[in-house]
Amino acid sequence: MEKLQYISQGTTINEQDFNIRKALDHGIQWIQIRWKNALENELIRLCEETKKLCSTYRAVCVINDHVQLAKEIDADGVHLGLHDGSVEEARLALGDHKLIGGTANTLSDVLQRIQEPCDYIGLGPLRFTSTKERLSPILGFEGYKKIIEGLKERSMEIPKIFAIGGVGLEDIIPLQKAGLYGASVSGLITKQPSIISEFKKVMI
Repeated sequence: MEKLQYISQGTTINEQDFNIRKALDHGIQWIQIRWKNALENELIRLCEETKKLCSTYRAVCVINDHVQLAKEIDADGVHLGLHDGSVEEARLALGDHKLIGGTANTLSDVLQRIQEPCDYIGLGPLRFTSTKERLSPILGFEGYKKIIEGLKERSMEIPKIFAIGGVGLEDIIPLQKAGLYGASVSGLITKQPSIISEFKKVMI
C-alpha cells in the first residue's frame, strides 16, 4: 500500500480535474476523489475520467463516500467518513479485493475501524485545516501518540494509519516515528504538486 494519498480539491469539475492531473503528473500514485456539494452528474463524470487517468498512470483511485458510484465505475475502493455508511455494507457491495478506508478521530473510533475491519484508517486532524467543513477535534502529535499507546496497551497490532488534516513535509518523520503508516495530503499538494517527490523521499 502506498504511503502518500492525495485527497482531491476544487469547487468545480475543471478545478478538480486540473488538480488531479497535476498530482498524477508529479508522481502521485494514490488519489482519493473528494468533492463535497458536487452535482451528481458532474461527480460521476469526474470519477469516470479520474479512474481512466489512474489506470493510465497505474495509480490507485478511491472515492470518498460514494460506494455505489465506486462499484459502477470499478474504482479501487472507497473512503468512508465516520457518518458515511457502514464498512460492512461497502464490503458486501464492492467485494474483498477492493480497498476500504475509514476516518477516525479518537481511540474508540480506531478500535471500531479495526473491528469492522478497514484496510486503512485516516486519523486526524493533525492541526487546523480549511479543507474540511465541520472539523473534528484537533489531535496534534500528542493525540496520535496517545492513540498508538492505547493500541499497544491492548496488545493490538498497529493498523495502517494515515495522518490527515494539515500535514506538512516536516511532519512525516515524527509521525512515522510515532507509529503512523503514511499521510493523506490535500491543500499542500494542490498548491505545490512538485512537493510529492519530497514527501516520497522522507517516507520510510
